Amino acid sequence: MKPFTVHSGLVAPMDRANVDTDLMIPKQFLKSIKRSGFGPNLFDELRYLDEGQPDADNSSRPLNPDFPLNLPRYQGASILLARENFGCGSSREHAAWAMEDFGFRAVIAPSFADIFRSNALKNGILPIALPADQVDTLFAAIRAEEGYALTIDLEACTILLPDGSLWSFELDAFRRECLLKGLDDIGITLERADAIRTFEGQHRERFPWLFEDIVL
Repeated sequence: MKPFTVHSGLVAPMDRANVDTDLMIPKQFLKSIKRSGFGPNLFDELRYLDEGQPDADNSSRPLNPDFPLNLPRYQGASILLARENFGCGSSREHAAWAMEDFGFRAVIAPSFADIFRSNALKNGILPIALPADQVDTLFAAIRAEEGYALTIDLEACTILLPDGSLWSFELDAFRRECLLKGLDDIGITLERADAIRTFEGQHRERFPWLFEDIVL
């Protein structure tokens, strides 16, 4: 996955609480296990005025003119601002895949559902939990200023606001290190490839009969 070190990006608002994973990527799009291609259907029921279908041509579908991600001022946003309990509902990892495929690198909210938070971190998306009053401040700023952008420094665990304010956030050291290096669970395992090969060799020497061909 992509490393996350310092990221500057436009912020888009989703001013609602309890955004669940079915709203993020509806069930009819879960047939694929590829990690790519889900971005066009992120928040499908909110972005479009008709019902989306897998492999459909989204370019000809009617857009919801009231949905923030469809507004010109938020095109190209890579940071999503939301309310509490973001990512609740089912455990589908497709929700994180859709967020990443759409282009989001971070989500800021007062709180996150645990499974979505875990899936986001494993797919290169940084979930940042901030106090509700700070989230309120950001929502007000986004509405007042077009092109509102933030700079997130994961090494320092800080957010730089356009007015020069510097806010801090917390992330456990292990997941922070994984994001900085761009390591998902497979990448973490491969970092120990030499130790794994050594163990396998020793295991074969100790129990050679386990590796013999079975003759029926």
